[in-house]
Amino acid sequence: MNETHFDEIERVLMNISGARRRAEKARAELGSDAEPHLVRALEEASKQLEQTHRELMQQTYFAVPSDDAEQQKLVA
Repeated sequence: MNETHFDEIERVLMNISGARRRAEKARAELGSDAEPHLVRALEEASKQLEQTHRELMQQTYFAVPSDDAEQQKLVA
């Protein structure tokens, strides 16, 4: 990967973080009179976005290319 690749990944990570913050803000703005299914949906969305962010970071920044991936790169 080169710098351009990392820039694109960083943009995706920032968008995921922004979406998570927005879901948390929306959950807070619903207030205590909100329907439970809406609250649960936003809480679940926030958790899923956090997990997606973590997985993307682990699979990109902290990943070690496997021999198979390197072989495919050479063949292509």
